[in-house]
Amino acid sequence: MPRLDQTRPFVPLSIAVLTVSDTRVIEEDRSGATLADRLLAAGHTLADRAIVPDDVVAIRQTVKAWVDSATVDVVITTGGTGFTGRDVTPEALEPMFDKRMDGFSAVFHRLSFDTIGTSTVQSRATAGLCGTTFVFVLPGSPGACKDAWDGILADQLDYRHRPCNFVEIMPRLNEHLKRG
Repeated sequence: MPRLDQTRPFVPLSIAVLTVSDTRVIEEDRSGATLADRLLAAGHTLADRAIVPDDVVAIRQTVKAWVDSATVDVVITTGGTGFTGRDVTPEALEPMFDKRMDGFSAVFHRLSFDTIGTSTVQSRATAGLCGTTFVFVLPGSPGACKDAWDGILADQLDYRHRPCNFVEIMPRLNEHLKRG
C-alpha cells in the first residue's frame, strides 16, 4: 500500500504552470490557480506561471524555455487537450518528449472516470520526459487539475512517497541523453 515515509525529508521541486487558452487571463485562470495553489500548499516552489494561446509554436517556445532552464524541475500544462480544432497541446508537446509516460494517461483517465464518467474519453491528457524535466499535459478544467494533482502528482512529486516516486529518480534522468 502506498504511504509517506516520514523518515525521509521533503524535497521541494520547482514547478512551472502553463495555461493554454485563447480566452483566459491570469485573473480568471481557475485551472492554473488550482495547480499553483496545490503545489505551493504541498511545499513546492512556483517557478513561473504563464498563459499562451492555443498555438503550437507559442506552447513549444514557453515549455522549451522552462525545460532548458536549470531552475525548473517540472512543467504542468492545463488546456488544449480536447478534440476541437484549437486543441493542440498534445501535438505541440509530445514531439518534444524524449520518453513518454503512458501510465500517467491511464491513471488519469481511471481517476477522471470516477469523477466525470465516460466524458473522460474527451481528454488527451499525456505526460513525458523532456531532457530531465517532467512535463504533464492536463485538461483545462479545474476539476481535471484537482484530479491529476490530488490523485497522481502530489504523491509522485513527493520524495517521501513509497514505494517509489519521480523525485528519487531525478538524479538519473539524463542517463538516456548520455547514450550514443
